[in-house]
Amino acid sequence: MKTMKSKIAVALMAAGLSFSAAAADITIAYDADPVSLDPHEQLSGGTLQLSHMVFDPLVRFTQEMDFEPRLATSWERMDNKTVRFNLREGVTFHSGNPFTADDVVWTFKRLKSSPDFKGIFTPIVDIKKVDAHTVDVITDGTYPLVENVMTYVFPMDSKYYSGKTEDGRDKAELKKNGSTYASTHLSGTGPYVVAEREQGVVVEFKRNENYWDKDSEGNVDNITLRPIKEDATRVAALLSGDVDMIAPVSPNDYRRIERSDNLQLVTMPGTRVITFQMNQSVVDEFKDPRVRQAVAYAVNNEGIAQKIMKGAATPASQQSPVGYAGYNADLKPRYDLAKAKKLMEEAGYPDGFSITMIAPNNRYVNDEKIAQAVAAMMAKIGIKVDLQTMPKAQYWPEFDKCEAGMQMIGWHPDTEDSANFTEFLTMTRNADTGKGQYNCGHYSNSEVDKLVTAANSETDLEKRSAMLQKVEKILYDDAAFLPLHWQDPSWAAKNNVNIKPIVNGMNFPYFGDLVVE
Repeated sequence: MKTMKSKIAVALMAAGLSFSAAAADITIAYDADPVSLDPHEQLSGGTLQLSHMVFDPLVRFTQEMDFEPRLATSWERMDNKTVRFNLREGVTFHSGNPFTADDVVWTFKRLKSSPDFKGIFTPIVDIKKVDAHTVDVITDGTYPLVENVMTYVFPMDSKYYSGKTEDGRDKAELKKNGSTYASTHLSGTGPYVVAEREQGVVVEFKRNENYWDKDSEGNVDNITLRPIKEDATRVAALLSGDVDMIAPVSPNDYRRIERSDNLQLVTMPGTRVITFQMNQSVVDEFKDPRVRQAVAYAVNNEGIAQKIMKGAATPASQQSPVGYAGYNADLKPRYDLAKAKKLMEEAGYPDGFSITMIAPNNRYVNDEKIAQAVAAMMAKIGIKVDLQTMPKAQYWPEFDKCEAGMQMIGWHPDTEDSANFTEFLTMTRNADTGKGQYNCGHYSNSEVDKLVTAANSETDLEKRSAMLQKVEKILYDDAAFLPLHWQDPSWAAKNNVNIKPIVNGMNFPYFGDLVVE
């Protein structure tokens, strides 16, 4: 388990790490570990959790979904296309390099080249340096979500990531599912440094004693992250005392946690929608909206939420949860097996057809069981499913190929806004802009594209909500995808691990602020 030690020794020494005998140490069991140390390689929960630990965003959300200054101390709108951000002074990266506006500009340019992240940044035309600790964010017209997008700017150490490696490779190289300098080397401004890492086995985090946030009450100096795929095994590790905290917690295990006097369970209403995409590029039958509608009517997502998720999920009929701008109260789950069979007959497939289906088995709560249930329900209308499930690390490269007939994906909106669901999951795929980056259903509707584009420049909130609600209605009528439910985030920990103040609806606990009593 020393695979990364030599690569990050310099960063550790530069961070000036030292530890007292009384340092608080904890071990956390997650369902999977980050697939890469490059914060721009994959737009995923694991990557963003890593970013909050090793880097810092310009702005971050509080539990109440307000904006909290981080590497940006304040900001103001200069005109309809410009928001000025004042940057925190006196901050250093783990390498010892000072943090300046140059790092923000450099990071933004790299984000715009990331296949996964550039879609979020499409409305941002440029970030310009004003002086060493001031930048102007320039938008393409009036854009109402600048602060939301800035929560995804985790400035990288531009000097550390510039230049060539010993074998002549560009240190700034960004490659999806590839081995690059940035995928194995880290220099951020965050509360932790990665001390050791063995993919799929362990990640060791050490406190950065030069961390700028001296007001934080966080007292955890050493965090060991161990990926444990199986839900029951994670809970058993917590009950036995082998680990101090786990996430997620399977709904099947809630009572086991609650019965223990030494453990606490924390859950929140979820905004991550779990869906299946119906791939029109490999299954011709899915090009017929009646077939897609038949699938939507055949799948009992209310039953899945009750029986498989044990009530720890809300059945979904759309992308947007309650409280989001695009939530359309008129749209309801539509399980009706008789209607599903009738639609299959009308479409000319009374005997059904065969498809392949892929899903992860350690990314979402009960993902494998959900996939098995969906496959069984589809069999009732003659659609024979060849299901393959796999660990998260293997799943995403397969997902990116868009080669299966149906593919599971869950999505938490990166900007905490309805438009983000559509931008990534159901807008027409566009490699240049990043729109539709995760649309492996190859669904395309020009009206949806136009409405979302217009909504992203509309500052009248009522008008904007009406546009996004119309989008949800179109997607519902078209059965553009198969919505299942919104998943409740969940965590469990020993009673002395004060997790309630650091968890949030985005499911990225702020471990730098964690207090162990």
